Amino acid sequence: MIASHLLAYFFTELNHDQAQKIDKYLYDMRLSEETLQEVSQRFGKEMEKGLGADTNPTASVKMLPTFVRSTPDGTEDGDFLALDLGGTNFRVLRVKVSDNGLQKVEMENQIYAIPEELMRGSGVQLFDHIAECLANFMDKLNIKDKKLPLGFTFSFPCHQTKLDESILVTWTKGFKCSSVEGKDVVSMLRKSIKKRGDFDIDIVAVVNDTVGTMMTCGYDDHNCEVGLIVGTGTNACYMEEMRHIDLVEGDEGRMCINMEWGAFGDDGVLKDIRTEFDHEIDMGSLNPGKQLFEKMISGMYMGELVRLILVKMAKEGLLFGGRLTPDLLTTGHFETRYISAIEKEKEGLQKAHEILSKLGLEPSHEDCVATLRICQIVSTRSANLCGATLAAVLRRIKDNKGVERLRSTVGVDGSVYKKHPHFARRLHKTVRKLLPDCEIRFVRSEDGSGKGAAMVTAVAYRLAAQHQARQKILEALKLSHEQLLEVKQRMRMEMEKGLGKETHAEAAVKMLPTYVCSTPDGTEKGDFLALDLGGTNFRVLLVRVRNGMRRGVEMHNKIYSIPVEIMQGTGEELFDHIVHCISDFLEYMGMKGVSLPLGFTFSFPCQQTSLDEGILLKWTKGFKATGCEGEDVVNLLKEAIHRREEFDLDVVAVVNDTVGTMMTCGYEDPYCEVGLIVGTGSNACYMEEMRNVELVEGEEGRMCINMEWGAFGDNGCLDDIRTEFDLAVDELSLNPGKQRFEKMISGMYLGEIVRNILIDFTKRGLLFRGRISERLKTRGIFETKFLSQIESDCLALLQVRSILQHLGLESTCDDSIIVKEVCAVVARRAAQLCGAGMAAVVDKIRENRGLDFLKVTVGVDGTLYKLHPHFSTVMHETVKQLSPKCEVTFLQSEDGSGKGAALITAVACRIREAGQR
Repeated sequence: MIASHLLAYFFTELNHDQAQKIDKYLYDMRLSEETLQEVSQRFGKEMEKGLGADTNPTASVKMLPTFVRSTPDGTEDGDFLALDLGGTNFRVLRVKVSDNGLQKVEMENQIYAIPEELMRGSGVQLFDHIAECLANFMDKLNIKDKKLPLGFTFSFPCHQTKLDESILVTWTKGFKCSSVEGKDVVSMLRKSIKKRGDFDIDIVAVVNDTVGTMMTCGYDDHNCEVGLIVGTGTNACYMEEMRHIDLVEGDEGRMCINMEWGAFGDDGVLKDIRTEFDHEIDMGSLNPGKQLFEKMISGMYMGELVRLILVKMAKEGLLFGGRLTPDLLTTGHFETRYISAIEKEKEGLQKAHEILSKLGLEPSHEDCVATLRICQIVSTRSANLCGATLAAVLRRIKDNKGVERLRSTVGVDGSVYKKHPHFARRLHKTVRKLLPDCEIRFVRSEDGSGKGAAMVTAVAYRLAAQHQARQKILEALKLSHEQLLEVKQRMRMEMEKGLGKETHAEAAVKMLPTYVCSTPDGTEKGDFLALDLGGTNFRVLLVRVRNGMRRGVEMHNKIYSIPVEIMQGTGEELFDHIVHCISDFLEYMGMKGVSLPLGFTFSFPCQQTSLDEGILLKWTKGFKATGCEGEDVVNLLKEAIHRREEFDLDVVAVVNDTVGTMMTCGYEDPYCEVGLIVGTGSNACYMEEMRNVELVEGEEGRMCINMEWGAFGDNGCLDDIRTEFDLAVDELSLNPGKQRFEKMISGMYLGEIVRNILIDFTKRGLLFRGRISERLKTRGIFETKFLSQIESDCLALLQVRSILQHLGLESTCDDSIIVKEVCAVVARRAAQLCGAGMAAVVDKIRENRGLDFLKVTVGVDGTLYKLHPHFSTVMHETVKQLSPKCEVTFLQSEDGSGKGAALITAVACRIREAGQR
């Protein structure tokens, strides 16, 4: 009993000693964690080089774009063919993908041989043979009458320019067909099929087997964004952000990159890690100096590495008693599958004995232990190196996404990964060590080159069909030049109606006279008060206007809140509160008892009968103070001032904020005769000839008209361009049927239009994988500021995704692109409609004055105009196209409701004084 224990112990010690000897001997092949980190970092740099336009030509890792832009989402559906050509046999497959709640894939395939003479004949003969086999396969399945989409796995070095175009760079694997290199293999196959004329197929995609591997796994696991092959050769692919791919136009979305990583190190970056054995293998290979990384890790070379080590050690008398046999000295006689056999847990040493004996050796127990250890070192190094480069790929994906923790899946195929007893485990361990902050799942791929090619085709088909469906829906929101001209003409007609005495009553665009008859001329001077009431806050301002050398405007203001009980109490209480605030402000400014001219910006619907009289038509924005509607607000204010008996003010003007906007800009630019607001709401005003303003007596001079253009279309004149989405937004608004033009262009509604389109897309399965979240059903959740953020050019899709996440919408990269496109279409239409309205206004001014050419400035205010990245540009372009005879400058206004009110008062005082003189 004790003897057997001692013997076992003796053997374990012996094994241990022997293993240590080998470890020492192969010290350079055992890579530390630091070295692996270093390799990983170097590989990251090589990836950068391959992606850059300037550095790609000299990069060893080529990073080829595959034009595969999306992974499967599980909704793929249909009947597909796949063709897999990568060796002496090729396969034809039929793949049925169905998604009726249960994702399932059915496959039938047939293998055809390629005779030796065809591999060396002409290209035309080869493709004719492939077409013939395809015909035979379709005959068998009785599907010749259908035009099925086909994916083509062509596993040779290619330069891809489109998803369905691939130029063969060089033949490999024993193929030598003439006049194919430098040509597109898809068009050659198409020609051969056309020549036969007995069937037709739609070749949708050329696929590399690595990409196929990723796509096959991606169907079952939507987190899969990396494909890896470790078999006879090795390669990897992954989904990269388009903005980093210099070799392809466009910055939106992602594309799969076929890395061709076997060539890592061809430029010398691995020379400190490569051993004498690596050099020897390379020198004896068919392609010296090429694919150096692949030669350190793939199945084609692993057995050979072990053989070279065994030979060297035998030569040095460290193994087999210094004996060599002809078999051991023959290249390729130690196969990679031997390594898998020798490294198996239980029968490993026995297998080593068998294999070494087969090579004509008489191995001792120590020789077998040593051989096992050599196999372990070679295969472990392979798994470690593979893990180091894979970690670099995953780190890049993590950085691209900007996440704390990456959860991702790698689809893997290849005989080494699948058949070696420990390779997969060691690879996973290395990745985990190098990337502790990632959760990576590895999934074995089944038939990447067959099923994968069909998957790429299925995804391409799904994307094309969905794109078409979306474009059809968005078509209604895209306005042609003719449609915009028509909108301009109709706006012009509505303006005429609003100005005419007979037609004013039923006109939708009210064209209200403001009694502002002049813009600033720069000689205004004095101190003025301005009041600004338009919401729950109320401002009092002191505005000092200077002329001459020190020309300019200096402002002081204070903001007061209006409590809800006062907004909804009596009119007296409201105006007493306002006067109390004015009194407080005068005291604060140290100007108690001074009588100043005052301008009152009152942003509620009013009918003006003179500059200092405005009849409130109806309260809006939550105000309900009694005894005000139908009354003159200036009178109500004056009465409150008298009740207080503290100071006297000269109320000179009641002002609308749009007019204020025009006046503020008019002070800076004498050409400014139009005001425009595009913010939460929208409105415009302009200087009209008195002779056209039929509601006011007098023919001389001009008067500013407050158009109230938001109501354009309330009489149905825009019905032909309003979409189902506009109708939905209008129906659920607080004032259905009213302010229709405003609802198509202003900030308050654009987000709602976008939300309605997104819901429609989702219901049709064109977005968010067809899942409508509760949040998306919530009205008003999609604020217009998100439109500005999403469309801002510097914003990566990542940030779009985080905005959507903030809204409780889980989106893929493709979803983000779609949301961005919807935002762009809705905002563009708003800007164009706004431009069409503006074009009608400036052309009217030009015609009023009988000019062939008009130079005019528009003062603009409003958050949409100021904050949206493209709104202003599109609007300016539209005005230019629709009114070519006008040169229109747009000037951003500062504080139209405060400063503007004071300037109107200043102009009125200037005119009044001139009249007195």
